Amino acid sequence: MSIRSSLLPAGTPRAAFRMIVLNETRIARRLPLGLLVGVVLPTLLLVIIGSVRHNRQHLQVLGGLATFTVYVPVFLVMVIAALAFYGLPIPLAIYRDQGILRRLSITPVPPAWVLAAQLVLNVSFAVVELILLLGVAMTGFGVAAPKSPGGLALALLLSIAGVFAIGLWISAIARPRTAGILAAVCFVPLMFFAGLFLPRAEMPRALLDVSNLTPLGAAVQAIQTALLNGFPPIAPLLVLTAYAVIFCALAVWFSPSPATSAGPGAYPASSPASSTGPPPGRSGTSVATGQSPTGHDPRPRAHNDV
Repeated sequence: MSIRSSLLPAGTPRAAFRMIVLNETRIARRLPLGLLVGVVLPTLLLVIIGSVRHNRQHLQVLGGLATFTVYVPVFLVMVIAALAFYGLPIPLAIYRDQGILRRLSITPVPPAWVLAAQLVLNVSFAVVELILLLGVAMTGFGVAAPKSPGGLALALLLSIAGVFAIGLWISAIARPRTAGILAAVCFVPLMFFAGLFLPRAEMPRALLDVSNLTPLGAAVQAIQTALLNGFPPIAPLLVLTAYAVIFCALAVWFSPSPATSAGPGAYPASSPASSTGPPPGRSGTSVATGQSPTGHDPRPRAHNDV
C-alpha cells in the first residue's frame, strides 16, 4: 500500500469512483448521441412497427413469424451496438485529445477509473433499455415471454461483452474527428447483417452464413432462439465469446498510455534539464546571467573615448 493511499479514508476510492460515474452521467446528457441512437431510436422504431397491424401478421416468408416478432431481437441488439459504438468511444476520444487522462495520471484518481465509469454508465443504460424494450414488446404488443429466460440472459450478456469489446477497441484508436466515422462504419454494416434492413429469414444462404459470423448477427441468432425456441445453440455463443476476447486484447494492445495520449490541452512533458534551470533565450543565451553556454558575454560593451 502506498503512503498516499494509506492516508486516505477507507471509503474514499468508492466515493471518488461514485462521483466520477455521476459526473459522466451529467456529461452524457450534454453529449446525447449514444442515448439518442441507443435508447430513443430503438424504442421509437419498436412502437412504430408494432403499431402497424400488418406487421403483427404471421408470414410464410419469415418462417411463420410476424414482422414485429422478427424485429424485436434486432432492436435489442441495436441498443447494445449504439451504446457501444457511439456512447463509449466518443467521450473517451475527447478526453484523450484534451489531455484529461494525462492530467489524471498525476492525481490520486487513476485514468482507468474514467474508462470503468464509462463502461458502468453505458452498460447500465443498455440493461435498463433492454428491460424496457422487452416490457413494451410483451405488455404492449403481445409478444410471448422468453422460452428460455436463462438462455436469453446469457445471450444478452455475451452480446454486451462482444460488442462493447469492439467499442473499447474503437476508443483505443479513435480521435474526436474520427470516432464518429469509425462508429458509423461499424454500426451500419453490422446492423445490416443483424437484419435491420433485410430480415435474416429473407437473406440468401451465403449472406446468412456471413451474418452468423458477425457479432450482431450472432447476437440476433442467440437472442431470437432464446425468445422463441429455447436455449440458444453453442455456435453464436462461441462467436460472441471470440469477439469479446479478441477485441479486448486489441483494445489493450492499441490503448495509448496516459503519458502519450496528450492533446493540445495537455501539459507538456518536462525533461530534467528543462526543470532544473531557467529556459534559454532566443539567441541561446541564459536569461538569468546573460551569458552564452561557452561563458562569453555577448552583450556589447561601452567604449570610453578618453
